[in-house]
Amino acid sequence: MLSPALVDELRGRRVIVLGDLMIDEYLRGEVHRVSPEAPVPVLDLRTTEHRLGGAANTAHNLAQLGAHATVVGVVGDDEGARTLDGALRRAAIKAETVVDPARPTTRKTRLVAGGHQIARVDSERRTPVSGAVAAALGDALERALEGADAIVLSDYDKGVVTRDLARHAIDAGHRRGIPVVVDPKQRDFSVYARATVITPNLAELERAVSHPVHTLAEIDAAARRLAPALDGAALLVTRGADGMTLYRGGDRGAHVPAAAREVFDVTGAGDTVVATLTLGLAAGLALEVAMELASLAAGIVVSRRGTSTVSPAELAAAVAPSRG
Repeated sequence: MLSPALVDELRGRRVIVLGDLMIDEYLRGEVHRVSPEAPVPVLDLRTTEHRLGGAANTAHNLAQLGAHATVVGVVGDDEGARTLDGALRRAAIKAETVVDPARPTTRKTRLVAGGHQIARVDSERRTPVSGAVAAALGDALERALEGADAIVLSDYDKGVVTRDLARHAIDAGHRRGIPVVVDPKQRDFSVYARATVITPNLAELERAVSHPVHTLAEIDAAARRLAPALDGAALLVTRGADGMTLYRGGDRGAHVPAAAREVFDVTGAGDTVVATLTLGLAAGLALEVAMELASLAAGIVVSRRGTSTVSPAELAAAVAPSRG
């Protein structure tokens, strides 16, 4: 049974987030006319907002829940890197970043009018890191690992979480006896073999098995098919309104229903799930208990607009009613 006291056990854990760092940029304004140049709306810009995205949002969720988070990733030699660095500092997140002048700092720019997104512009490079950049990332990971309680592989398939770097992180987790949680985007889940738990949503699971997955029976079959390649890693399938289902060795285990909240925006909800789940495991909670906490945290963030995080007080308040 969950208790609000469990939330206090999440504080102070040291977590490393290796993955694709991003800036979520929001250009907000109003639309009153159509462009004379093309049949598109003209946004009269009012405000510009920057939020931590991708692996940086996972770290932000960790920090907001009281963890000591460190990100390991790649940035460009550009203004985006400076914007990201400032946002990380304000969020009290330590950064072990490697500069790659050949790629821009990943930025997702959303044009928002009247609370509705009308367009998105992505600035990124998806090629896998290699050579000196990959070696520097490995060194940065080793520096960050001192005293770590858990590792997150926050993989948005932008090139940072290569097979070699994933193996480096997972092997380090085994040597240190700490959990490794994976937020996957690559089709080949064998990249994440021997991790503690891999957390695909339904779309990610479908890509991994190369066919649609709609029913519970189809999810069960996908989990059984993937199990040999996972080499002992548990599979936690996040199913949106249908909650979360855990698989071990291809066998279905615990299931947690979705928190009953009105859904406004699922942006960043997966990062919240991964952060809360990881802290639960870092605190020594059973995977089944940690996933219950993660489900409650996700229910909070999807009730808001835009990338968001959860505070310990909010999570504790969500836990209290669930005890009945």
